Amino acid sequence: MRRARPGASPRGTGSRALTSVGAGAGFDRNPPLGGTADQEPVPERQEDRPQSKLWHITLSVSGAETPLREVRRGLEQLAHDHPFLLTSRYAGDHAEIRYWEEARDLHDAAAVALRLWGEHRSSAQLPPWKIVGLEVIDRETYHQRIAEGYGPPPAAPVGVHPY
Repeated sequence: MRRARPGASPRGTGSRALTSVGAGAGFDRNPPLGGTADQEPVPERQEDRPQSKLWHITLSVSGAETPLREVRRGLEQLAHDHPFLLTSRYAGDHAEIRYWEEARDLHDAAAVALRLWGEHRSSAQLPPWKIVGLEVIDRETYHQRIAEGYGPPPAAPVGVHPY
């Protein structure tokens, strides 16, 4: 009796595709003869690896008046689906979302932030509002602003709060 998943073809009869994967920057295609296992690996160059960093995002959205209960429920669902959200403030016709994003550079962080509202509008049942503002600052600038007493007001406790 053959044991297999239903619909699976017998071993050796199926066709499998093999995929090549690059060996990486440290791979030496022609190692010197007489080499030993004690040879030092070729270190990967630091500038070849993209370094990500943290960016503080403030996303502002606005649109037609929506019942506060619906706005709050949508923002709470977004925060539940994406626990990286720090805080959200809202009113009947606008909201502000703050969070930290990890990205290589400002362009990548901004691109992710600009997609957030639209990509989760239906899953979190967010209001059909438009993005009206975006601020992306690096971690050092954020902390410098806070230390100097200006910049974004200190965030309310983590969560979803009315203005």
